[in-house]
Amino acid sequence: MKYMIMLTGSQRDYDAIGGKGSDDSPAWAPEDMAALHEFMAAWNNELVESGEFVDARGLSAPVHTRRIQLSDGVPVVTDGPYPETQEVLAGYTIVECASFDRATEIAAKLAKTPHPENATLTNEWYVDVRPIAEGIDDL
Repeated sequence: MKYMIMLTGSQRDYDAIGGKGSDDSPAWAPEDMAALHEFMAAWNNELVESGEFVDARGLSAPVHTRRIQLSDGVPVVTDGPYPETQEVLAGYTIVECASFDRATEIAAKLAKTPHPENATLTNEWYVDVRPIAEGIDDL
């Protein structure tokens, strides 16, 4: 079965990682970014080696988002980020493994993702894991 591991983030997180910190989310130093990249590469490589890796992608910052919604039956486009939305999908990894428990075990390893001690995500971190529906019967 395939599972999607979904990582979330906010525009504030993207700004801090990109070196543009704020009072409540200090900028990440280059060595913090290097540690993050090294950790994620090792995590992905472990999945490739185990044969459980299917795909992974990071998404650009929420500021580059467009939302299309109907208003009186007419599509209306709004550029992001959206102040009412604290977090958005930042990236995902798809794994194919034996069970939901195994997918959860894989995702839980992300709790050790390195980050600066004063990073906002220290107390707010989470990932979601969901089975991927292969057909109507899986819904």
